[in-house]
Amino acid sequence: MVVEDNAFIATGASAFPGARIGTRAEVRINGVVHVNTFLPPDGLVPIGWVAVGDPAQVFPPSEHDRIWAIQRDLDFPGTVFGIPRPEKDSLQSLQPEITRRYAELFGRHREDSVCG
Repeated sequence: MVVEDNAFIATGASAFPGARIGTRAEVRINGVVHVNTFLPPDGLVPIGWVAVGDPAQVFPPSEHDRIWAIQRDLDFPGTVFGIPRPEKDSLQSLQPEITRRYAELFGRHREDSVCG
């Protein structure tokens, strides 16, 4: 993920791997910048909305079908887990491997401690 100068990322916002957030762009509370999405300079993701694509298109969460039409080709499983997307749209066949990789990732932090 890349966040350029003077971008604003609010509390609760999410930026997925491969996301790029341009200079002076804003991702407001609970906004999402999806995997491999480019939010251009001065772009805006309103509260709770989803940015998807390159360049980003921004939708309210109720627009699932429009979001998915773009998101499907952004290669979430390949970018996040290094796993090729199955031919079917469902990731159910990948769940055992995805779960194993998540456990491995989070397990690396087993010995972390809070600094303060």
